[in-house]
Amino acid sequence: MLSFSHSPVLSYLLWCLLLLTLASSNGAVATTKPQVGSGYKLVSLVQLPNGGGLVGCLQVKQRTSTYGPDIPRLRLFVKHETRERVRVQITDADKQRWEVPYNLLPREPAPPVTGGRVTGTPFTAAEYPGEELVFTYGRDPFWFAVHRRSTRQPLFNTSAGALVFKDQYLEVSTALPKDAALYGLGENTQPGGIRLRPNDPYTIYTTDISAINLNTDLYGSHPVYMDLRSLGGRGVAHAVLLLNSNGMDVFYRGTSLTYKVIGGLLDFYFFAGPTPLAVVDQYTSMIGRPAPMPYWAFGFHQCRWGYKNLSVVEGVVEGYRNAQIPLDVIWNDDDHMDAAKDFTLDPVNYPRPKLLAFLDKIHAQGMKYIVLIDPGIAVNNSYGVYQRGMARDIFIKLDGQPYLAQVWPGPVYFPDFLNPNGVSWWIDEVRRFHDLVPVDGLWIDMNEASNFCTGKCTIPKTHQCPIPDSKTPWVCCLDCKNLTNTRWDEPPYKINASGQTARLGFNTIATSATHYNGILEYNAHSLYGFSQAIATHKALQGLQGKRPFILTRSTFVGSGAYAAHWTGDNKGTWENLRYSISTMLNFGIFGMPMVGADICGFYPSPTEELCNRWIQLGAFYPFSRDHANFASPRQELYVWESVAKSARNALGMRYKLLPYLYTLNYQAHLTGAPVARPVFFSFPDFAPCYGLSTQFLLGASVMVSPVLEEGATSVSAVFPPGTWYNLFDTTRVVVSKGGAPVRLDTPLNEINVHVYQNTILPMQRGGVISRAARATPFTLVVAFPLGAAQADAEGAVYVDDDERPEMALAEGQATYVRFRASVRGRAVTVRSEALMGSYSLREGLVIEKLTVLGLEGTGKDLAVQVDGADAAAVATSSPYFAAGGSAKLQGEEGEGVEDSKRSVSVEVGGLALPLGKSFTMTWNMQIEAS
Repeated sequence: MLSFSHSPVLSYLLWCLLLLTLASSNGAVATTKPQVGSGYKLVSLVQLPNGGGLVGCLQVKQRTSTYGPDIPRLRLFVKHETRERVRVQITDADKQRWEVPYNLLPREPAPPVTGGRVTGTPFTAAEYPGEELVFTYGRDPFWFAVHRRSTRQPLFNTSAGALVFKDQYLEVSTALPKDAALYGLGENTQPGGIRLRPNDPYTIYTTDISAINLNTDLYGSHPVYMDLRSLGGRGVAHAVLLLNSNGMDVFYRGTSLTYKVIGGLLDFYFFAGPTPLAVVDQYTSMIGRPAPMPYWAFGFHQCRWGYKNLSVVEGVVEGYRNAQIPLDVIWNDDDHMDAAKDFTLDPVNYPRPKLLAFLDKIHAQGMKYIVLIDPGIAVNNSYGVYQRGMARDIFIKLDGQPYLAQVWPGPVYFPDFLNPNGVSWWIDEVRRFHDLVPVDGLWIDMNEASNFCTGKCTIPKTHQCPIPDSKTPWVCCLDCKNLTNTRWDEPPYKINASGQTARLGFNTIATSATHYNGILEYNAHSLYGFSQAIATHKALQGLQGKRPFILTRSTFVGSGAYAAHWTGDNKGTWENLRYSISTMLNFGIFGMPMVGADICGFYPSPTEELCNRWIQLGAFYPFSRDHANFASPRQELYVWESVAKSARNALGMRYKLLPYLYTLNYQAHLTGAPVARPVFFSFPDFAPCYGLSTQFLLGASVMVSPVLEEGATSVSAVFPPGTWYNLFDTTRVVVSKGGAPVRLDTPLNEINVHVYQNTILPMQRGGVISRAARATPFTLVVAFPLGAAQADAEGAVYVDDDERPEMALAEGQATYVRFRASVRGRAVTVRSEALMGSYSLREGLVIEKLTVLGLEGTGKDLAVQVDGADAAAVATSSPYFAAGGSAKLQGEEGEGVEDSKRSVSVEVGGLALPLGKSFTMTWNMQIEAS
């Protein structure tokens, strides 16, 4: 296997040798067969003034007819848009082609296609360098490559295959080093874990097909991948986005990656990294920063499709309270609706007066209520939502008439969210519904868009549709015929849709249907859920000026700026428990950090043991919700006492960690940093974690190591080098040197959650509802390496009024506090720097305790200064020191062996330090003679 960890020059020479080898080999790269396309040559290239980039003209070398005729002339556009980002766009030189609308995904515009010559300075240099990345190219045949300026490390190189560009078929390939670790290209359920596997299928097209289907295009379209390589022992990352909403197959062969796209244009963005966190920062700066989530959204959520009346919902809330299990949000699937019609209430099972009284009660406690809304609008002349939609002509059309489909209410039309009138109509309907029921968020489902039928349909004249009292309402009851007479419904190249090369319009909107201004569904299909999320965000943000919460199933590049996501219809199996981790971590890379899976599985019935282990894992999903199918037995967490015990344990820790999770939410909003992250995000130089898919990090330094196998009472976990403290029992310590697997005991009601050295972790007392938990005093957990004589630690906390739409640091509305700690011999110092502290002072937020891990003995000579003044008065009683228990080492240092040191921690308690004031605290450690 070739290694590229030598000098930059040698790396570049080896790369060139590899390209030559691949180009001359059979099958090493998915090269284009001659009859598909013969490539292009570059006939002109000019540089635009004022840093406007390069514009070139490409001419086809030889026309072919497979998948349609080649487009004869192409326009090349290259621009270094930022220090770390370069854009390479290839499109028709003579006419405008479909691309992701700029009003949906704002970005720098490319020069307009003029069909004529472009004015500029002729560019003849072999390279076009930016500050971090360099664009290189060949003229005949045309190829392009991108490499790092500092090391000449190649990131993308198309020279081993011909560029193909037809109206409905685009193809381009890049060579890859064999040891590159790739992530992304989703959404799909990946049985092999988060790292992409060569020869697995990667089809990108939004589809309502259950997440239990493996290696299949699912609800989201994210044609982006991250590439992580270990070079000389250092992990170096970059990312590649192909911004295109058309369906595509991506073939990853280990040493190559080939895109086969059925429309649009080639619009590549390259992000230099070089760390995984830097990649996500650069990526979300372009596609949109993740939306800020309200504090309560990080509490626990309960839903079930099958809460048939309001009394059942009231009973669920009471069940959680009686079991002392945390619960913040209660959800309704479509049970609250009148005959499954959007924006309605069932007058019998969810009468408005009783529902409003229930909401008054739970809102007074701090709980929230969210309901589901599907995009399909029932075709019903007595239904006001339908009437207003028809009056404003806002539905997607086929052959000049609204496109007829079937979903839960029966025959439906789909609103067009690319139509400005459709957006304003939707905003108005959300407002009307909120006046009817003051919901706290909206759940937009079935928005791929999902359709129980396929093709062109009519309402039947021989039978009712929907069929009354049907036990299978998802079976098509319209009269339908397949559409085969257009090149949009039957394109020349068939992507592997639904994992079975299904028709593009299979169980969705016909791809020959049209949106506003004649936009084809063929082009805009994968944007449907994205456009609906944007419209819903506008609607909720306009209500009372509060921060919106939206949960969406279908997503696209940029959806994270508007909504959270759950992983769709999963199964109550141990395999699906494991799969959920990879899908969750992928969405962090995609810029959607608020993500989780249906805890205990959507269907069928989970076992008691599985639900035990699932709530232990699910308690640490960023979005934590139990959700079940109407046909499944009840699986609320209090149904089994053993599951209730696990829930109290795991969710109890989650609610103590809420300030940490909320601070990660703030950091995600600023920089895109995922809340739940692959381990390599914090340890990119630690190659053994590149494929690790059974553990994950919350933020930079909290490791979650769940049990994922039936009957297991221990787990084999991998820890990067350093000291890791179990948060449930800080005397249980993993000291890792080389990263060898560690066997951790995990009894039925326990999960292993560890904090890494050099961390200061903000925690609170917890509770059964986030509003109460967030008002409790803080504890700072300061983690030093075990036995450290010289070390540093740092952390931060962000607090605000989470009703505000903007999540920004502002005086009187938010406080941000940085914490730093050091140990030098026996001397310990802990400092805070409070920024804009008036908010937390007004709220009365205080720090009551410090738990310092890794130090031997106990403390003496405590001194505290607050804002530079002596602060003896900050204690509610006399401050005290307390020593923790003896360390029990796990891993390479021992297996549960009690260490000879007297303690692993020291507690400084009896404090009342105002969170909003900066402080300095010092003391000395002492070891008492035995």
